[in-house]
Amino acid sequence: MNRRSRWALASAAVLALSLAACDSESDTPDGSPTAAPAAATATATSAPTSTATAATTASAVSSTGYKDATYEVAGKPVKLTNGLSVVEAAPGSASKITTTFFGNEAQADLDGDGLVDVAFLLTQNSGGSGTFFYAVVAIRTADGWKGTNAVLLGDRVAPQITNISGTTILVNYADRNPGEPVTTRPSLGVTKRLSVVNGRLTE
Repeated sequence: MNRRSRWALASAAVLALSLAACDSESDTPDGSPTAAPAAATATATSAPTSTATAATTASAVSSTGYKDATYEVAGKPVKLTNGLSVVEAAPGSASKITTTFFGNEAQADLDGDGLVDVAFLLTQNSGGSGTFFYAVVAIRTADGWKGTNAVLLGDRVAPQITNISGTTILVNYADRNPGEPVTTRPSLGVTKRLSVVNGRLTE
């Protein structure tokens, strides 16, 4: 075998050894071992909790007018419709409780929010001979009118004019003298002073 043949065999052997070494290494471009992908760590995320409070005043606010608002009369809510409410005195009873817008309005900002409120009188009859007069206030809000509680003036009194001084409501009416029966014509002048405090009508 001549020198050239021996050189060719040696070169072939070196090439074979080189290819075998490459097969034992990684297939990555830089020859480093391929690392196993890291396991993904799942983190549970709690859904955002809502602390919204259900509006409890929406049903008591009228967007159409104060003659359609809800007022608290004798401790019970009374929803007026065009100034009138007629409900059963008791479930299944033939007797009706009738609440009616009487009038004598006076207007001013009574709760200091910059909106004009309305004070006026209501009457309520439960089917008997008595007709009870009440003073109420319709508070103007951004959403409409919200009624206050009603303050009793008396049974079959004679309402006069209602005025407002500052934020004080002056309800003028005639009542009976102490000891006089309700059948007596009212002759005693009375002025009841009322104010709106925290949404409540107080004496």
